[in-house]
Amino acid sequence: MLEISSKSLETYLPAGANPFAQERTERVLVVDDEHFIRDVLTKVVSAEGFKSDTAQDAQEAMQKLAQAEYEMVLTDITMPGLDGLQLLQHVATHYPEIAVIMITGVSDVKSAVHALSSGAYDYVTKPFNVLELKSKLHKALDRRRLVFENRQYQLDLERRVEEQTAELRNALVGIRNAYSHTLEALINALDARERETQRHSKRVSEYTLLIAQQMSIPLAELVDVERGALLHDIGKIGISDNILLKPAKLTQDEWVEIRKHPEIGYQILKGIDFLEEAARMVLQHQERFDGTGYPQRLAGKEILLGARIFAVVDTFDAMTSDRPYRKALSYQTAREEIIRCSGTQFDPELVECFLNIPEQIWFKTKQSLVA
Repeated sequence: MLEISSKSLETYLPAGANPFAQERTERVLVVDDEHFIRDVLTKVVSAEGFKSDTAQDAQEAMQKLAQAEYEMVLTDITMPGLDGLQLLQHVATHYPEIAVIMITGVSDVKSAVHALSSGAYDYVTKPFNVLELKSKLHKALDRRRLVFENRQYQLDLERRVEEQTAELRNALVGIRNAYSHTLEALINALDARERETQRHSKRVSEYTLLIAQQMSIPLAELVDVERGALLHDIGKIGISDNILLKPAKLTQDEWVEIRKHPEIGYQILKGIDFLEEAARMVLQHQERFDGTGYPQRLAGKEILLGARIFAVVDTFDAMTSDRPYRKALSYQTAREEIIRCSGTQFDPELVECFLNIPEQIWFKTKQSLVA
């Protein structure tokens, strides 16, 4: 390989550009405090088809970097004022997409090697080997192009992931809304069938959420609790109108049929993935804290939390709503009955939660659901 000294360099560098070099769009900023070295480097860069500008020190280089776009900086390490390593740090911080090649004397190769660990793409030593310098120019720019393309690809990939995530999120919201509207329509149909308890399902669902939120139940679980309360009587679809709508007192056999509705509801819902937890709550919504409920005669904490909450608010709604055979009872009367049944029908802890919610909150919630 041919070493080119400053005295003989003009012999090997033609005045014009290399006629075989392809014109490139990349722009190189040449930085050196020696005028002759800047000229030499500019001729090498231009001979390879690259556009170039020059700066006589790091301060001027920083100004030019702020004014124009460059793909490469070719800079000396040792310069008065700010040195090449400080310029490298500036480029790495503010223009990380720019490739940097360091120029150093043989005695300062250690600094050049240090520059590689600080972000420089490569280095060359004085006196220059023209063929080596040309090769490193192309390699550095090619490597820079690959890094830039990979970065752009990564950014594009992240953008597409964000767009697809947003689309998926919107789709999930749409699905959730469709679920909610479907369940609402189903419950409205059931409430319309059992006319004396119209809007009962929606009220107990909202009442259940009031207590559930008092207990700081996680949002994901609240959804299941809300659905379970909303669908608690879905099994009544399978009960004959002659029994369900009977105006007179039910016989013992008719009560046996009515008490099948939790299991019927569970069978209807258990095969639907998004209603799996709600189905369990439907099955247990007639259980009692003391174990005398149905259908499984569960007791205490064996009963799902949502079902234990529901037991309290279901009784509250039944007592404070009009029925054909009586007018709605007062909040105070319902409150006293719930206290009386604490520990037998109801979980005492949940009774306390119920009592902590002011009367006006229950009234306001009920008014918001008036059909």
